Amino acid sequence: MRLAELIAAATDFVGGNTLNSVPSLGDLQIFDPPLIGVAAAGDPLFASLKDPAAVGPSHLSPRDWLPEAAAVISYFLPFTEKVRHANRQPGLPATEWLYGRIEGDMVNDALRRFLADQLEAAGHRAIVPAFDLRYAVVDRRSNWSERHVAHIAGLGTLSLNCSLITARGAAGRLGSLVTSLALAPTPRPYTGTHEYCTNCGACIGRCPPAAIDESGKRHQPCSDYLDAMKTRFQPRYGCGKCQTGVPCEDRIPGC
Repeated sequence: MRLAELIAAATDFVGGNTLNSVPSLGDLQIFDPPLIGVAAAGDPLFASLKDPAAVGPSHLSPRDWLPEAAAVISYFLPFTEKVRHANRQPGLPATEWLYGRIEGDMVNDALRRFLADQLEAAGHRAIVPAFDLRYAVVDRRSNWSERHVAHIAGLGTLSLNCSLITARGAAGRLGSLVTSLALAPTPRPYTGTHEYCTNCGACIGRCPPAAIDESGKRHQPCSDYLDAMKTRFQPRYGCGKCQTGVPCEDRIPGC
């Protein structure tokens, strides 16, 4: 199985999946086609994620998840223009964004399962860390960081607000899986972890709980605000203001 086949299958799956459309919002499409990158399972950057300054010592490597791992497949699902446009407005998160956050995660989970099934059907092992019983989040840090994995897989670099800026911007969702299939790694067109962020500060003024400043993002006020949104909009919640109405919303700033 070649990467091009997986990309084509993932694109068709997202485009044709009924979960990616919201009938109550005029058949709103949640995601555009995914961006997909690959990292070698033995890339030394995975070991560096155990550094407390990165993720922490609990972060597992690809071969911790799957001893015969050869590659990690990471993807970014960009929100459509309609979802992003709705959330550019000030104030509370847009209804379209709330659906994108919750129903969008259903699409994301379905894509994870689909890709794993495709690999297994072709005779390869595949593990989705987010579905594994070993997956855990402690002190708001997971033992498999989708953002950092995507960075290693050549999809983008981190921003001031801790989002990942990809070629399609920061407004979207991430997913990944570990596989025994040997695939060529995606070249990383950057060297630094924050290379695409210009530190323009636009996200600072967009953050409702003022969780972002020039030094970065404070996770506790962000989390508290999301909890408040969950109480207000159950069963949906979200925010995403720092990912919309900013230069990195749908592109690398300056590109």
